[in-house]
Amino acid sequence: MTDQFQDTGLQGKRSGRIHDLEERTARFGEAIIQFAKRIPVTPVTEPLIGQLVRAGTSVGANYCEVDHAGSKKEFRYRISVCKRESRESKHWLRMIAAALPTIADEARSHWREAKELNLVFGARHRSRRARSPDTDETENGAP
Repeated sequence: MTDQFQDTGLQGKRSGRIHDLEERTARFGEAIIQFAKRIPVTPVTEPLIGQLVRAGTSVGANYCEVDHAGSKKEFRYRISVCKRESRESKHWLRMIAAALPTIADEARSHWREAKELNLVFGARHRSRRARSPDTDETENGAP
């Protein structure tokens, strides 16, 4: 199913690196959906599954918005949301692994990807902040 959504090679203004991260976050969301479908639904796992699917699919949805950020402030905000959602995905994966030790290995695999994404978003947020200080302060006349 993923193949039908793959890029046809047209990247427009996007660099290959940004496009790759967009694809990576989409694949992460798809993997979370497939993983969630295999989790047995019990009173314990039901809320965990819902939370994981919301957080895991939100990473890619929010990353899509990064490309369309109208300002540096919005860019930082969108990246911070991606970072927060990937961190939340790690939490829900850990809880699912605790609830169902039989699927802990697969949960750990997804947890590692969520951790890597979290580190990438953190680095992008820090590098953008280091390269461009807040324009809000300078625009308002602050030193």
